[in-house]
Amino acid sequence: MTKKAFIFDLDGVIVDTAKYHFLAWQNLANGLDISFSEEQNEQLKGVSRVRSLEKILEWGNKTISEQEFTALMAKKNEEYLNYIETMDTSEVLPDVPRVLDYLLTEDQAVALGSASKNARIILDKVLLRDKFHAIVDGTDVSKAKPDPEVFLIGAQKLGVDPKDCVVFEDSVAGIQAANVANMVSIGIGDPKVLHEADYVFKNFTEIKEEFINQLVTTRKN
Repeated sequence: MTKKAFIFDLDGVIVDTAKYHFLAWQNLANGLDISFSEEQNEQLKGVSRVRSLEKILEWGNKTISEQEFTALMAKKNEEYLNYIETMDTSEVLPDVPRVLDYLLTEDQAVALGSASKNARIILDKVLLRDKFHAIVDGTDVSKAKPDPEVFLIGAQKLGVDPKDCVVFEDSVAGIQAANVANMVSIGIGDPKVLHEADYVFKNFTEIKEEFINQLVTTRKN
């Protein structure tokens, strides 16, 4: 088999931590008298913590001091960490371990490419850290998706050409980042939202071994 790199986002792809982000951001927004909807939360997927707070402030037409901004980011992260502290293997999304195990069995390179600075903590909680040859998270990057930095670093760590990389993402920003990096982009979620992806699946139960084999033998133009 050809050697490829398969790069996975974390939130919404491997585990559903989006619900915890939503609760933490909603509590923060409400504390600032800003309404915050699930639709707005969708726009924060794959976006850095700093940019997420900036967007919430823009939506609420609010201005705060740099000191308060830093304090709110820390408060949001602390609340989020309290939520993920209770995570276990039951929170891994359907068929993710099957796909990861198949890739490893076929001697493919596997990496995590996430904006989350808590990625390693979460992988340890759900007992999946040993499934990845490389981990790139929010501590490794300076540019948020749709900038392709996170995926390009992943490819570099695995020693694989970007054209031989496949990215699994649930966010529009993540799909755009994969496309800019000239990697095969696979959306996990709603086809209407992720229409820029090369392929879209509702979840990993729809991704069969035959499709993975097909990915291994094709290359992004």
